[in-house]
Amino acid sequence: MPKTWLMTAALFSLSACASMPTAPEQTQTMRLQAPGQWQSQAGAVNAMATDWLAAFHDVTLSALVNEALLNNHDVLASAERVTQAQALAITSAASRLPTLDFSAQGTRTLIQNAPDTTGYSAALSVSWEADLWGRLKDRANAGSSDVRAAKADYDAARLSIAGQTTQAWFDLIEGGQQVALANDDLQSRQRSERLVGRRYARGVSSSLDVRLARSALAGSEANLALREQQQANATRRLELLLGRYPAKALKAAQELPSLGPLSGLGTPADLLTRRPDIISAEARLTSAGLRASEARKALLPRLSFSPSAATSGSNVSDLFDLDTLVGQLLGNLTQPLFRGGALKADVKRARAVQREQIQTYANLVLRAWREAEDALDGETYLARREDALHVSAIEAREAEKLAVREYGRGVGTIFELLDAQRRRINAESQHIAANKERAANRVRLHLAIAGSFNTQAVKTAAIVDEDMSL
Repeated sequence: MPKTWLMTAALFSLSACASMPTAPEQTQTMRLQAPGQWQSQAGAVNAMATDWLAAFHDVTLSALVNEALLNNHDVLASAERVTQAQALAITSAASRLPTLDFSAQGTRTLIQNAPDTTGYSAALSVSWEADLWGRLKDRANAGSSDVRAAKADYDAARLSIAGQTTQAWFDLIEGGQQVALANDDLQSRQRSERLVGRRYARGVSSSLDVRLARSALAGSEANLALREQQQANATRRLELLLGRYPAKALKAAQELPSLGPLSGLGTPADLLTRRPDIISAEARLTSAGLRASEARKALLPRLSFSPSAATSGSNVSDLFDLDTLVGQLLGNLTQPLFRGGALKADVKRARAVQREQIQTYANLVLRAWREAEDALDGETYLARREDALHVSAIEAREAEKLAVREYGRGVGTIFELLDAQRRRINAESQHIAANKERAANRVRLHLAIAGSFNTQAVKTAAIVDEDMSL
């Protein structure tokens, strides 16, 4: 059954500021209707996804993803941003509590031909603002929302790095297969060049055949060099994700993992609670609404208390003598009158930020659904493409064998032979690329639906430390 998701710009502030006039832009709404199921036929199964990484049945891949989550610098930087958000949240929450300051001073006066004079003084001051309108509460709650957003960003970084590492591993495997195919092509061209040379020596082939065979051989050598360079680059890209020095030291597997049937996709509505980037955007939307409320309440009067106590004497013990203690209890009621339009400008800016976050959230949700649908369609179309290229590669291989035999018997031309060899290499190369692309699309699908995965990586202390009370 379709669900309607309502995001209201004033949702996070009007309840705490009901007595204030409401601007028209505060009540604008936006509705996003989540489809009940995926449009693609590949998305028929709606059970929740579980451990997509294990579904590839590749122990080496799991180890690489684990290493990347522990050592990737983007993930580590994201973890530090969580620590920053937690510290800022504590700072925001502290504004609701009293501040306490203590100072002490000792003086000694030296007068010629007179005894020295020594004096001591101490002062204790307290400052506290009564949160009449909930302005400070809004600030503290906004800080808490920022922490939730930072943690969601950290989860998004982990998911992204896991996906990038998996796809880089598949790229490396494809690179090895393309290098092997380029070597096979080179050997085939060498055999053809020798065959043409023997026929030329017997006078049954022309110098044109020799030139064409040599040109094809040189082209295969150039292609092999290109494939080896691409493999080396793919190795270094993966090493960089792992946090290693890119030394081209990794060795790829021989074959890409086989792909099982799709399962555990969930529904389009599930993305709103599963994708960490959407969770982060929702938390930032909440934070923007709270800060807009805080900015409006800054226009209202403030009530603060500043009690203080002071004492002095010629001895240190006098500082603790209650008889000499002087105390004051002051209450201040302030109302902003003129700030050059700064406070109203802050309100206008905060509202604009709030409206921006609403549009950002809406765009992110729509893009998430599109990414999932694209990947689901890819499951169907890429499987068809892979099957067709498999047939193309088989037929091209058989055609090459026929072309070699017919040229050797003198009933085929050099053009037919070289064309058959080129077609076979192209078909097999495209088939390898299609295999990798289908595996990569499976990863993109799991990233789009925020599928869960398990590794042995431990989270940074900043993430698991729940002792930092806000």
